[in-house]
Amino acid sequence: MHPIVKLLSQRIALGLLLLVSSSAMIFGLTEALPGDAAQAVLGQSATPEALENLRREMGLDRPALVRYFEWLGGIVQGDLGTSITNRLDIATSISSRLGNTLFLAFWAALVSVPLAIFLGLLAVRYRNRWPDKMISGVTLATISIPEFLIGYVLVYFIAVQLGWFSPLALINDTMTLGQKLNAIALPVAVLTMVVLAHMMRMTRAAILNVMQSAYIETAELKGLSSFDVIRKHAFPNAVAPIVNVVMLNLAYLVVGVVVVEVVFVYPGMGQFLVDAVVKRDVPVVLACGVIFAAIYISLNLVADVVSILANPRLRHPK
Repeated sequence: MHPIVKLLSQRIALGLLLLVSSSAMIFGLTEALPGDAAQAVLGQSATPEALENLRREMGLDRPALVRYFEWLGGIVQGDLGTSITNRLDIATSISSRLGNTLFLAFWAALVSVPLAIFLGLLAVRYRNRWPDKMISGVTLATISIPEFLIGYVLVYFIAVQLGWFSPLALINDTMTLGQKLNAIALPVAVLTMVVLAHMMRMTRAAILNVMQSAYIETAELKGLSSFDVIRKHAFPNAVAPIVNVVMLNLAYLVVGVVVVEVVFVYPGMGQFLVDAVVKRDVPVVLACGVIFAAIYISLNLVADVVSILANPRLRHPK
């Protein structure tokens, strides 16, 4: 078997194993939640008969291991189950919300990834000078501040005081693209500031590592400008680690939007998950958890594959 095919097969198998392990962990954590799930759904005034019926419907009268494998079998077949609180099909409820989350993550990535690469190149070009120090200082400050605090600050100054954008990121299918972009401007700004520092600093570090190579010195001796050396020689050879960190941050943009969606009341997966946790809607929590895990693992798998394809030493390990 070709080494690259073997490596790819190993990565895919490991990704599937991680996904199964994650599903087991998510199911176990929901089982470990304190209190009675049926009581939490129906409230303190529920009759014993109603509680017993709901426990039977939720499968709480059966062993947890049996329920896990039944749930996992349904996930494999595309059946995410039915919500306890509204009796709606979870897959149908999640589809639009997942689309909203991906829409938000897409525009945040479209802004943050090129900006991070540009700032990383700029920091390398002016290394140890004021542009490099200013870029590093500002990005480190934004990544050090909690997301919800950045969100509330932007809402107060930009939405409330200046009135430029809406403080609530409410979107629906009847809105035009321009209206949607205006609604998500503040959440996109928060997500961009959160992920920008990590991608920028990794881009800077990867390019600086390549800049120490002998062929970079040769390019400089040939009379190429510093920008041409970075753009034509250093950056293409630093793509693999940059792609890795970009993929990790893309995974965060999809999976880590829970806080941002709650702050801006955005109708996405994060808000849906928080509402399900509050209502103790266990099937919805399980479905959201396994979808988030699948997205995170898939993007990490893509990062591994790109690293293998971009690095000759990984393509030919011998």
